[in-house]
Amino acid sequence: MLEKNNKRLVNAWASFDWANSVYNLIITTAIFPVYYLGTTEEYFGGEVVRFFNFEISNSVLYSYAISFSFLVIVFLSPVLSGIADYSGRKKRFMQIFTYLGSFACMGLYFFTGENIEYGIICAVLGSIGFAGSLVFYNSFLPEVATKDQMDKVSARGFAMGYIGSVILLIVNLVLFQKYEVFGFENGVAATRFGFVLVGVWWLSFAQIAFYYLKDQSSKSDISNEVLSKGLDQIKKVFEKVKSSEGLNYYLLSFFIFSMGVQTVMLLAPLFANKEIGMASDEMILVVLIIQIIAILGSFFFAWLSKRKGNGTAITVALIIWALICVGGYFLQHKITFYIMAMFLGFVMGGIQSISRSTYSKLIPKSTENNASFFSFYDITEKLGIVIGTFVYGFIDQLTGNMRMSMLFMGVFFVVGIIVLNKAKLNKILQE
Repeated sequence: MLEKNNKRLVNAWASFDWANSVYNLIITTAIFPVYYLGTTEEYFGGEVVRFFNFEISNSVLYSYAISFSFLVIVFLSPVLSGIADYSGRKKRFMQIFTYLGSFACMGLYFFTGENIEYGIICAVLGSIGFAGSLVFYNSFLPEVATKDQMDKVSARGFAMGYIGSVILLIVNLVLFQKYEVFGFENGVAATRFGFVLVGVWWLSFAQIAFYYLKDQSSKSDISNEVLSKGLDQIKKVFEKVKSSEGLNYYLLSFFIFSMGVQTVMLLAPLFANKEIGMASDEMILVVLIIQIIAILGSFFFAWLSKRKGNGTAITVALIIWALICVGGYFLQHKITFYIMAMFLGFVMGGIQSISRSTYSKLIPKSTENNASFFSFYDITEKLGIVIGTFVYGFIDQLTGNMRMSMLFMGVFFVVGIIVLNKAKLNKILQE
């Protein structure tokens, strides 16, 4: 058994956020998408690329690849989490996905544009590794912290992730801008080396969490019987989720507002470029602002939840998210976008941290199926990303106006608030 609220254990658990968040910022958001678009356009002479003899837009291909990786996790997560719970090997699965993702990041060093199939495969494997490891990492939260400390511990994890990812992003930017000082032939070579740094950072710092987190192995080898028992675990958890009115309303609300949260987070740089006219260096500055302010937001909403309850804290965050979407529709100038980015970072840190800890509190105390419970949490978030980004793109295509897409995202937050109110979180969590 792990000793809950042990300072060293909590810090070790949170260090995994420090380890893997560099992937989410550098590979998913800030640097690799720009590198991918630039190298493929240079080699193929435009946006249309040839992928396994099919012609397709490079941006559409990348979007489909990331969506595919999320769908893989949606199908894999329930089965693997059930097996992990039954066999007591949560950390083992966490390690497998971490190694997969980190080595895929290192493999991106060899992607130069013309080998687009190889680059997309590495990008998909990296995304699967990142998303898959999070399921098992999150499931350790109820084992390292008591209910009254979960908000604070969850906030610490996200804060460490934001700090670590900003540090490595700055290192990558320095390498790119001063490439000759570090012995690189050009900025592209320095950027490719940056992908190796992401993988090494992720793999190295993850060892801290792996050392302190302990599996409670049942000594059962992975077999057909264990697979069957793992599926039984999922069925049991599904029945518990379905029968718990507070839990199922919370998951439904989380699913709805995740469509807005994840979509706005992923596409804010694209919105800044297309609608506000920001250059690449300005968009990276926006990303840095969002990450830094998110640290404050994660701790503020942990404090607010302690004072007023988790339901109130999430509701306040969702109201601000809705106002950001409305404000985004009217934005015209760069300075106002920078201001909006500050608010976006503040509620991004808050909603991510408080959502995770709230779900942890709602899991029945007597359960030993934490990984299985968190697989449902992960599935709702990933499906939210797939649906939210599709809706955003569809409205943009239909209206020819990305501002309309941003405005519509506000609907997800409003509906999320309405459903969340039915969960009666403040009342349930005080019992």
